[in-house]
Amino acid sequence: MTKKDNFIACIQHQYPMWVPRGGECVVTISSPVRERPNSASETDAFGVPWSYDPAAEGGTYPTPGMHPVHDPVSWKRTVLFPRLDQIDWDEVGRNAELVDRKEYLVQGFVEMGIFERTYLLLGMENALMALMTERTAMRELSDAIADYKIAVIERLDDVIDMDMLWYGDDWGTQTDVFLPPNVWRETVRPGTKRIYDVAKSRGIIVNQHSCGKVDALIPDMVDMGADIWNPCQPVNDLEAIKRQYGDRLTLWGGIDSQFVLGRPGVTAQEVDDEVKRRIEGLASGGGYIASPSHSVPYPEYVQSAMEGALIRYGREAYPRESR
Repeated sequence: MTKKDNFIACIQHQYPMWVPRGGECVVTISSPVRERPNSASETDAFGVPWSYDPAAEGGTYPTPGMHPVHDPVSWKRTVLFPRLDQIDWDEVGRNAELVDRKEYLVQGFVEMGIFERTYLLLGMENALMALMTERTAMRELSDAIADYKIAVIERLDDVIDMDMLWYGDDWGTQTDVFLPPNVWRETVRPGTKRIYDVAKSRGIIVNQHSCGKVDALIPDMVDMGADIWNPCQPVNDLEAIKRQYGDRLTLWGGIDSQFVLGRPGVTAQEVDDEVKRRIEGLASGGGYIASPSHSVPYPEYVQSAMEGALIRYGREAYPRESR
């Protein structure tokens, strides 16, 4: 069984030969639309200024106080959506042509989803207040962002023929979702469902990225048709989610980055124990892809201990008679 075959068996909730180790058979190709500058201070495709600090996670962050929309009711006067026909799509097409499709899945990377783009345009505090007090206008903005995202996904799929869509929209903090679930369902969910529907109509696996404690929205993800959720931070009750939705939703991540892998002074044995715990709690019946709950640099000894444990416990997870 190839790594690709094993990965597909996993997300189909069959018994794979081993627990897949992150994207071991996935080639990710990003949309060429500049949703987030990744180096020097500059603006994104919507004209939102970003600042650069090498010490910041990811290097760039939205420049405070420089959001372009100040009145959510009149957002149409100031929001300029990127012209996709003016963007060079040739390079991503060439990158896709280099992929051995027998061995690898091609994943299209589309970040800054509906909720994230609203707060990039309005600023976080203003966006949260507007989503509570100006829901009609914010629903219209969310729908317009969804239309744009759908156009990006369709164009990217036409060019790279994606197998899987990584769609990023962070809905949670460390302690809860940003919005009351009923407000999220009224403003963010409708457009997200349309994005999923377009992907599904094209035979694309939906891999929803959402950081934070979002277990209140897991039923919605499943109902909308998400195939995978990442990065499964342990602030969520991952084993409860597995018990309730593990036959429909694949969990990707879960190995504690904050309190184990990234903790100063963590031992190799503690890393080994954490990997074992997650595989034992989440891998039953397939539907678990093991990886850290956040992508940050780790010391070499931590990385080595994790990789060794992933191979060892990942192979032991599925009894031979279950394969």
